[in-house]
Amino acid sequence: MRKTTFILPVIVVAIVVFLSSLFVVDEREKALVLQFGQIKAVKEEPGLAFKIPFIQEVVKYDDRILSLDTDTIEVTPSDDRRLVVDAFARYRIADVVQFRQAVGVGGVRTAEDRLSGILNAQIRETLGADQVTSDVILSEDRRSLTNRIRDNARTSARSLGLDVVDVRLKQTNLPSQNLEATFARMRAEREREAADEIARGNEAAQRVRALADRTVVETQSEAEREANVIRGEADAERNAIFAEAYGADQEFFAFYRSLQAYETAIQGSNSSIVMTPQGEFFEYFNGQGQAAPAAAPAPSVDGEEQAAAPTDEAVEEAAPVAEEAPAETPEPAPADSAASDADSDEDAPVSQ
Repeated sequence: MRKTTFILPVIVVAIVVFLSSLFVVDEREKALVLQFGQIKAVKEEPGLAFKIPFIQEVVKYDDRILSLDTDTIEVTPSDDRRLVVDAFARYRIADVVQFRQAVGVGGVRTAEDRLSGILNAQIRETLGADQVTSDVILSEDRRSLTNRIRDNARTSARSLGLDVVDVRLKQTNLPSQNLEATFARMRAEREREAADEIARGNEAAQRVRALADRTVVETQSEAEREANVIRGEADAERNAIFAEAYGADQEFFAFYRSLQAYETAIQGSNSSIVMTPQGEFFEYFNGQGQAAPAAAPAPSVDGEEQAAAPTDEAVEEAAPVAEEAPAETPEPAPADSAASDADSDEDAPVSQ
């Protein structure tokens, strides 16, 4: 009984010591075995491992790719246009021994602080180079800039046992105090471009209107010219017809023209003419039937001389002046008295 009581505590202590000497290394981790702060073993392969219990300790580090977001910083490119840059990096612990020696007990937090300082320095140095402008940073060439930042940061981070896998610029903005001025400048540029477009449009409209107005004037002038030509040809044809008709039968033409003169002189229902009936104007009313005196020959269209037709002016000069008379016509005076009155006065008075 006394032996059993002694063996059980020994077995328990042995089990505790054995369990404390075992540790498991995950496939996503790397482990260091430390003894009084000194590195005694490195366990990078997954599985079970042993250590001296109570004397040695195990420190594990993540072997996966880790992410780090840098603080927002201001950079000044070569064109003196300040930019606010926010970047992030992907890194992993490449050498756990060097990592432990570099950061000590601070671990990943201390390593990220130091790596963030390295990235910020490389970002300022790369984006502030002589040939790097803000347009280059905001263009497709920023890929080459981020690769340059990554390579420089990788070289500097090797002393920490870190491997910088990639670096990217999340956003590149202007400082808040410069945004309003930039927006105002952009609005002014857009307004200037709009004004230029409006001016070019008005200029094109003026050209179109001027061309249309000129076309209208030319069309009207051409139409008027053609109309004048047609009217001239029609007048020439009319005169030729008149001349031909007068040359064919002068007596009939004189009779026809006299009828036209009668129709023109006596119009309306209350008009009357007081004049001598023996005048040439009423020669066809008196039954004389003689032709009017022939006028001077007029040249024909073909250039040959033909007898000119009496005009309306000649007929009107031969006839006395006709004026309106009252509705009630006075009794006609005897022929002898009318003739004597015509001899005494050239124009007969018109009674109303």
